[in-house]
Amino acid sequence: MLDVLRTTLHRILETPRGDGLAAVRVPKMLARQLNDFLGHPLCSADELARRRAALEKLRSLRGQKAGARLAREVAPVIVYFEKDRNQRLTDRVRELLDSRQIAYRMLDVTGDEPTMAFITREAKCEADDLPIVYVGGAPIGGYNELVEADVSGALRTAVFGA
Repeated sequence: MLDVLRTTLHRILETPRGDGLAAVRVPKMLARQLNDFLGHPLCSADELARRRAALEKLRSLRGQKAGARLAREVAPVIVYFEKDRNQRLTDRVRELLDSRQIAYRMLDVTGDEPTMAFITREAKCEADDLPIVYVGGAPIGGYNELVEADVSGALRTAVFGA
């Protein structure tokens, strides 16, 4: 019953019938403004059906389990190394990351002076300390620092989040 009243009043407000007379036009204009101010409680049947469908969808989304959250994005892991330098440490870094099932990218910086300068400056290390591991743009360090981060759990937190 209330829906019929809402849609009927909306139809009366929206029709141009009687707008030629000031006695009809002014109250309709005030009623439209009041309807706008109150958030359009008077609306068409189509609009009412659309609002109810949206409300039902919102209820169903709120009713989902809290465990159905979106998966977090994994932080990118990049290993900077120089070809033929500290190959044993590079292999150990690969083994450790593979054993923890952490996806990584190996970048050879041989002959790339700007990248080498960036890596050594940010990681506060020397060129002899390569390979250097970065997680999400933050330097972890060489192999020893990577092992320390792994043992303390900081590596998993940095890569997969809290």
